[in-house]
Amino acid sequence: MYEPIRTKSVHRTMAGTPHDFPHRSREEELDIQLAGHLAALLAVTDELRATAPSADLDTAAERLAAQVTRLRGGRTPARASVRTTGGEADAAALHERAHTLAGRALVVAASRADTAAAILAAERMDAHAAALEPRALASH
Repeated sequence: MYEPIRTKSVHRTMAGTPHDFPHRSREEELDIQLAGHLAALLAVTDELRATAPSADLDTAAERLAAQVTRLRGGRTPARASVRTTGGEADAAALHERAHTLAGRALVVAASRADTAAAILAAERMDAHAAALEPRALASH
């Protein structure tokens, strides 16, 4: 009824062909994602240090930088210089953003089973929630 196909198909299957693009493991993808969240948290922490300098934020920034460096295989994160500006209104928004970023980092660290990063992210979430608490009580 139908004539059989006599030419080779122009379509190729993936089976048995060499991969011409790099593949990353799930752990490598999670490392990249976690490093990104922690680097973003570090950037917000540096902004907060400029707004309201404190020893706690200095320590947190150093710990975050160390974790990002570890996850990136020794490459240190780019950091902005800290300039004191004293913007109180900006501090609340920065604390909210930092709390959100720390939560994202905690989720990825937990799925990756990275205890050190998970503990750091949880500590930062607590610190930023505590920094927002007095403002929430004062607004009611």
